Amino acid sequence: QVQLVESGGGLVQPGGSLRLSCAASGSIFSVGAMVWYRQAPGKQRELVAAIASAGSTNYADSLKGRFTISRDNAKNTVYLQMNSLKPEDTAVYYCNALISSSSRRYIFTDYWGQGTQVTVSS
Repeated sequence: QVQLVESGGGLVQPGGSLRLSCAASGSIFSVGAMVWYRQAPGKQRELVAAIASAGSTNYADSLKGRFTISRDNAKNTVYLQMNSLKPEDTAVYYCNALISSSSRRYIFTDYWGQGTQVTVSS
């Protein structure tokens, strides 16, 4: 069984920083692209940032320069460093990854974490 577990959310003041983590665990053979999404109240889920297994990255245009995605392949973990946070960054942040299991090495399945709440407020 493969699962993704996010951590690092919380309450932060405007202008502050947070670092989210998402660790994949279980019978993993390979982890492909890892992606952060977010969903604010009353809004659709939107892509925040993505990183390929080789390290290339992609960001939502509105977040470039404030957010940085990175990964540690040895730990099957993806990070999201969020700086200069604004109240409009308040959302539940979700981790998503393409993962192949030990029993089905060449079939990648889409996995989601449970989400972590980020609240930016004074």
